[in-house]
Amino acid sequence: MGFFAIMNPISGVSIFLTLTNNEDTQTAKKIAFQSVLTAFIIVVIFSVAGHLILKVFNISFTALRLTGGILVGFIGYDMLHGKHSSVHRPSEETIEQTMEEEASVAFAPLGTPLLAGPGVIITAMNFASSGIYSLIITIVNFGLLCIITYYSFLSGKKIKELVGISTLKVITRMMGLILAVIGMQMLIEGIYSAIKEFPF
Repeated sequence: MGFFAIMNPISGVSIFLTLTNNEDTQTAKKIAFQSVLTAFIIVVIFSVAGHLILKVFNISFTALRLTGGILVGFIGYDMLHGKHSSVHRPSEETIEQTMEEEASVAFAPLGTPLLAGPGVIITAMNFASSGIYSLIITIVNFGLLCIITYYSFLSGKKIKELVGISTLKVITRMMGLILAVIGMQMLIEGIYSAIKEFPF
């Protein structure tokens, strides 16, 4: 649910449709597959190598949880107000520029930052930090979400017609609430860890 809330594949459908508006069905399928594959690879790398990355930069998991809690909380706050946070949502200018340059949209802005933005990466590292069991659960669950996202993209037009714009906004706000709570939980865990590491 944490991944689902922060990625929010349902609301991401409109961005996918915008980027693939002039493409044929086969090309759109290819872009959808490449984008979720890109997001999956990025999350797996950071989940598996999270400890090493933090060690290289001399960053503690306490700092990760504190930063992640604040970042995820801000994303949730924006979504509660019906906004797409600029932290992990490409701007209209970025979308137009990407389309004009005819660059591959599967990697950017779809794969990252739309699907695997900073919030998703930090959340994945936090979820996978408790050992091999939590790492496997994190990767498997994100993989399942990527599959759901792939089919959501392919059924984008039907979803938009069936659900409607107003319902998409309600879903975004609901996901924002869940995300804000997850951010607060990460922040509480970070503060608790900081008190244990640096007792007054």
